[in-house]
Amino acid sequence: MATLESGVSLGSGEYFADVFVGTPPRHFSVILDTGSDLNWLQCLPCYDCFEQRGPLYDPSLSSSHRPVSCTDRRCALVSSPDPPVPCRGAEAGASAGACPYFYWYGDRSNTTGDLALETFTVNLTAAGEGHRVEDVIFGCGHWNKGLFHGAAGLLGLGRGPLSFFSQLRSLYGGVFSYCLVDRNSDLSVSSKLLFGEDRRLMAHPELNFTAFAAGKEKPADTFYYVRIQGVKVGGRLLDIPPATWELTPDGGGGTIVDSGTTLTYFPEPAYRVVRKAFLSQVKGYPVVEGFPVLSPCFNVSGAGKVDLPEFTVVFADGTVWNFPQSNYFITLEQGEVACLAVLATPGTSPSILGNYLQQNFHVVYDADRSRLGFAPARCAEV
Repeated sequence: MATLESGVSLGSGEYFADVFVGTPPRHFSVILDTGSDLNWLQCLPCYDCFEQRGPLYDPSLSSSHRPVSCTDRRCALVSSPDPPVPCRGAEAGASAGACPYFYWYGDRSNTTGDLALETFTVNLTAAGEGHRVEDVIFGCGHWNKGLFHGAAGLLGLGRGPLSFFSQLRSLYGGVFSYCLVDRNSDLSVSSKLLFGEDRRLMAHPELNFTAFAAGKEKPADTFYYVRIQGVKVGGRLLDIPPATWELTPDGGGGTIVDSGTTLTYFPEPAYRVVRKAFLSQVKGYPVVEGFPVLSPCFNVSGAGKVDLPEFTVVFADGTVWNFPQSNYFITLEQGEVACLAVLATPGTSPSILGNYLQQNFHVVYDADRSRLGFAPARCAEV
């Protein structure tokens, strides 16, 4: 079990997990990301780093740190920097024979460094307690750029072999779950990331499951794909062709569930229909123009209890996910403006159910049974 916090007070749209790394174990706050595989920390010596909360990881302070060599078969699991960095060379920051890596994200954030092995301590609430997992593969990042505001690095929970989830699977099985506290919570409010099956969650009367798409056929894929059949606004199923949501044979499209993306993204045609539905159904709140990116926005000042149309995702197997209003509308300007927290995704990029939509749901990733579960919860009390 690891502690989760909203990063909003640090200017981040991500959720942070507390991990303890090295011998002796040291605390780091890392981004929780089910949309990627590589675990990494900003690492000394650091030549191009963003500002983080707390000290950078220092390999010299840990007796359990070991570089992965270029000849190790695990080196083939990562992409080499471009232009390639020689395995043995005089490049700054590269340990002799260390495996160089380059890892990039959809928003063009990236990390470059050396692949290494380290001891991670899990199932804990404080350093020195819990289960020590040796030889976890992670990236020691010497050059790191992007929107990682305040984090020490990233915890990859995707389906690929490098992810923290995959590396711990022999210990905890093919299930993990998390509960994301309200986005506007400060760092004193936390919830949990749990590896292994949570019996209390499995007994939740409102727990629903939908199948992963292409999960068992392509077990090495990073993403957790689900199959959307349609979307409802105000209880009405919108006229969006089912093919809009399909995963194409060449790997385009589809829908992923991603804790490392803040907002929700739909294909441009679907987004236009959703936007139009809210514009036609919202009554009593004037449209507000001029907010960058987000649309539509409504003036809800002085309204007391704001009442906006319901928003529901319907999956291909019949499962439905109903969301509270606070998960699909963002309030701005001291609560006077409410904007739809859905954007259009370009081209053949996948649709994304982001972390804002997942607030105050206990979400379970069950790779053993190839399914995603979700149940409403007060995550700060979990």
